[in-house]
Amino acid sequence: MAKQAPSEPKIDELDIARSREYALLATLLSKSPSAALLSGLMRLRGDTTPMGRAHSALADAASESGFKAIAREYFCLFAGLSEGGLWPYASHYLTNTVYGRPLVRLRQTLRAFEIEKAPDRTEPEDHIGFLFEVMAGLTGAKIPQSPGADRLFFEEHIAPWARQFFVDLESSSISAFYRAVGFLGRTFIEIETEAFGLPQPSQ
Repeated sequence: MAKQAPSEPKIDELDIARSREYALLATLLSKSPSAALLSGLMRLRGDTTPMGRAHSALADAASESGFKAIAREYFCLFAGLSEGGLWPYASHYLTNTVYGRPLVRLRQTLRAFEIEKAPDRTEPEDHIGFLFEVMAGLTGAKIPQSPGADRLFFEEHIAPWARQFFVDLESSSISAFYRAVGFLGRTFIEIETEAFGLPQPSQ
């Protein structure tokens, strides 16, 4: 998806955890989970922190929902245009259009990052799954950029709309498993927003 760093820079444990969280959400929002992933989600262990509670809820939802039921949920929510379905695009949430100005601005950023969408991906790049995949790469140093690039990308392309998307997903009337995904995503976005709002240390 992007140019690779010649060597793996050292990243701290917090950024590794952030990258994994973005990657998990990117996968769950880009397609219904595989049986192997669902099995792994069932084994998630939470704690009393906000993210711990969200992980526990996701594990419970994975245990209570069957593989085929979750696949139907995903289709109804994001592909079937069912009543109560969601449009997981920045352009839709920000301008009530598809292929709108938010996508144009995003593509400019992606060109600067030397990121190209894979030919087999048909969704526009402002799909939330794609955006979270980029954030996973930025926070995990798989997409080499200058320090603070993840913050700028988040503030410009994710913060203006993603929380509302997850609120809508969390309150969906046609899902069970994906309500837990919404809970996880909303919690994570709120933590990221708060963290990025803190004063940054001088370089």
